[in-house]
Amino acid sequence: MKPALRTLALATAFAMLAGCASQRPSNNLVDINLVALNDLHGHLEAGKFTYNGGLFGKQTTVKAGGIDTIAAALQEWRKEDRELLLVGAGDMIGASPAISSMWADEPTIGALNMLGLKATSVGNHEFDAGRIELLRQQKGGCNSPRPDKACKFSAAYEGAKFNYLAANVIDVVTRKPILPAYEIVEAHGVKVGLIGAVLKDTPSVVLASGIAGLTFEDEAQSINRLLPELKAQGVGVFVVLIHQGGHTESSFDKQDCKDLKGEIVDVVKRLDPAIRLVVSGHSHKGYLCRVDGKLVTQAEMGGHMLSRIKLTVDKASNTVRSVSARNVVMQPNWYRSVPQVDAYLKKVKQRSEQELARPVARLGAATISRERHGGDESALGNLVADATLLSGRPFGAQIAFMNIGGVRANLESNAAGFATVGHAQAVLPFGNTLTVMNMTGAQIKTLLEQQWVGDKVQSRGLLQLSAGFTYQWDPQQPEGSRVVPGSVMLHGVPLEDGASYRVAANAFIAAGGDAFPEFAKGTNRVNTAVRDIDSLTAYLIKCEQDRKPAGSVTAQEPRIQRLK
Repeated sequence: MKPALRTLALATAFAMLAGCASQRPSNNLVDINLVALNDLHGHLEAGKFTYNGGLFGKQTTVKAGGIDTIAAALQEWRKEDRELLLVGAGDMIGASPAISSMWADEPTIGALNMLGLKATSVGNHEFDAGRIELLRQQKGGCNSPRPDKACKFSAAYEGAKFNYLAANVIDVVTRKPILPAYEIVEAHGVKVGLIGAVLKDTPSVVLASGIAGLTFEDEAQSINRLLPELKAQGVGVFVVLIHQGGHTESSFDKQDCKDLKGEIVDVVKRLDPAIRLVVSGHSHKGYLCRVDGKLVTQAEMGGHMLSRIKLTVDKASNTVRSVSARNVVMQPNWYRSVPQVDAYLKKVKQRSEQELARPVARLGAATISRERHGGDESALGNLVADATLLSGRPFGAQIAFMNIGGVRANLESNAAGFATVGHAQAVLPFGNTLTVMNMTGAQIKTLLEQQWVGDKVQSRGLLQLSAGFTYQWDPQQPEGSRVVPGSVMLHGVPLEDGASYRVAANAFIAAGGDAFPEFAKGTNRVNTAVRDIDSLTAYLIKCEQDRKPAGSVTAQEPRIQRLK
């Protein structure tokens, strides 16, 4: 089928299934059409996407996403409804591929401007570079804490044309949100209140220094208290954009799933009944679930899919009659291209390719994986910990830790077997510096026990360890007693509770991030000013110089041993 005919067939099929294109001329009913995007994370290009779903529920792997594909889809859908609203649920930027992160994510903000994004909640990753940088990215300008990246893609940065919304991010001095709590938009004569919020636990997943002076308040309470103010302005239709999510066993395209779990469920249950639609993010899952009469959507991550949502509104009573949605996988060439966006993406790629293609060091394997494959250790996680230790040694480091959530992609090699600058930046896109501190043996054991507090281990995994540091743990023991006594060793010698050891880690976890408060108790702290990406590349170069390219040793003694 030709692309144009396929586009027409898809649009027609969707109209039959969801009725999104129809505007009802009678009975005071009107359809408000939205498209929702979450957790783009600066993925400007299409990537591989594997999902379970469709008519037969089979596993399918496709190429999906890319701002060119998203723009093409939006162009077609706006032909059906010129007043369609594009909204987001946070993490549009941060933890981004090098093509975006190397330019302080300014190309992604520019792309979202071109796509016509109306508003998005902030996500935790919008705070990766701190409050000052987030406000700059919203408002524009070049006065940045990242002068090596800001305004390097373009001499002038004009900022986001859409609003970041943050109802529950409060300045402790002014007691007001640092960004707008909501935005009122109008479609088909109906005022729609877009309310934004981010998970209240954001302080546990971002660098503490970047959010100094801010509090992150309860999501549901912060949203509910805005409704009287919005109603006073004539708003009866409310859409919550929240960077908090859940998980489900249902496929991404299952209508009205009933098995949504996770922290988003409690938030939704406490929202005012007048709120009928919650657009969520953060958990990188695709779902269309019902919770207490509210539709809760999420569109995976990286632009791999978009949520098409329809609100049927009674204009006479200014209330929502019904809400429905579909998640649509963004496969290239399904829609006619948008030349302006294609040209923009080409420009970004050309500006980036020369630097990103520069070889760093030869690898001993085509790919060094970040996946743990059911175990506790990741080959790449251990490698990054080893790199951290190497860079920390001039400051006395004996042990290094790495949070696996900070390793964002596998380390790949090019056709010649070399890891490039782009490959390395994809692994560590945050630009954290490394910290070295003193911790006692007792503190280190407490730190290890903190890995299993609550259900955090399910989402973040265990800390990755540098070579020479080992321990055993017993899953049958209660929380707080899982590390096997006497098993915590450095080069085969048990750690002494009262002895002091020099520990290296990235600044995020060193400040207690990822819910590891014991790190924050370390003493004699030194900010090395060494960036994690520079640490990684230096380590890869050393491995090659030592004629032991990273990845060449496949079988290693376990650093973490789980008792059966």
